[in-house]
Amino acid sequence: MVGQRYEVEVGPVAHGGHCVARHEGRVLFVRHALPGERVVAEVTDGSASSRFLRADAVEVLTASKDRVEPPCPFSGPGRCGGCDWQHAAPGAQRKLKVQVVTEQLRQLAKLTPAEAGWDGSVEPVGGKLPAGVVPRWRTRVQYAVDPATGRAGLRRHRSHEVQPVDGCLIAAEGVAELGVESRSWDGMATVEAVAASGSSDRQIILTPRDDARLPIVELDRPVSVMRIDGHGGLHRVHGRSFVRERAAGRTWRVADGGFWQIHPDAPDLLVSAVLEGLDPQEGENALDLYCGVGLFAGALADRLGEQGAVLGIESSKQSVADARHNLADLIGDGRVRIECDRVERLLPRTGITETDLVVLDPPRAGAGRDTVRHLAGLGPRRIAYVACDPAALARDLSFFAAVGYRPVSLRAFDLFPMTHHVECVAVLEPVAAR
Repeated sequence: MVGQRYEVEVGPVAHGGHCVARHEGRVLFVRHALPGERVVAEVTDGSASSRFLRADAVEVLTASKDRVEPPCPFSGPGRCGGCDWQHAAPGAQRKLKVQVVTEQLRQLAKLTPAEAGWDGSVEPVGGKLPAGVVPRWRTRVQYAVDPATGRAGLRRHRSHEVQPVDGCLIAAEGVAELGVESRSWDGMATVEAVAASGSSDRQIILTPRDDARLPIVELDRPVSVMRIDGHGGLHRVHGRSFVRERAAGRTWRVADGGFWQIHPDAPDLLVSAVLEGLDPQEGENALDLYCGVGLFAGALADRLGEQGAVLGIESSKQSVADARHNLADLIGDGRVRIECDRVERLLPRTGITETDLVVLDPPRAGAGRDTVRHLAGLGPRRIAYVACDPAALARDLSFFAAVGYRPVSLRAFDLFPMTHHVECVAVLEPVAAR
């Protein structure tokens, strides 16, 4: 079955960077295609007994008006799996994301865009670029290393195979200027490049193969070097163990490869959207769940004033240490507290029976039914939900609906151009308040 080719009409876009087609009643999820096209699709995954097949469009017979020549020479069937929509014009990419978010809301949350408080747009970020110019937004790139050649590259779609590259078009200037692709990385499994957008800090994180010796890292810019051991632990080799970022009027320490939004405009943009949606009032109490290094907790505390209070919960010990460092002044005067544990485990044990505001930025899997139910029991007047996955967001919105909360606004941002990913901020209120 793999390698078989079919001529198909391409249907609607689906969540995950592909479109839906059918051949003799069987569904094909086709990458490198656009809705309305007629293509030759080559099966890349699946068998005669599979419910559906995965395929690549290897020949375009009738092209969409939205199709463009992929600007990246490493994009296309069988090549780099990092970008899903290199072959679509920027405006068309956002339209595809609109269709995905709309469909996830309809299927999983049973909401129309109007019912979700959404204007039906995915907002561009960073301003317009000239035709053919790719936005260099990715401040963190993990390269895989080809064991045969030692060259750094990017993995092919749903594969461990490495596509060597001369450069990544969506990598931020700070990543590109390190020149990771131009040197050999013998003995390394992965090389991760981090370029802080709020400072000149640069970092390389190395994962050796089978305890191979670390190379002497001499790149085109000064860097700190970290090493991941066989148990996933991170160790400082050279320079600082952290990078410094700047957002929401503060400098943030992000250590040991911790989480930070990878689009340079994302932190300030998301803080603004959250604060606008929550409309914090002086003296209120708030929860910041999955709080990372404290970005939303700090922004909320500044708005809630001296009589307000924010509790942040985060499961990463290093991120908690960073948050406590970053917000030391607010922790010192009792306005912020940061606790380390999984949200679903710690939240019921805090003894908190009510709160005014909640912001949650869960991992890709979402918050889940139990956490949603517990939050609703605290009676917040508003909840801001930051989501990197529209399917997880829609599932959780259905859970919120079951406990009496509905979205009053939703915004979607194109923080990951050329990929299928989209960031959303939903603001919810209790139904009674509406």
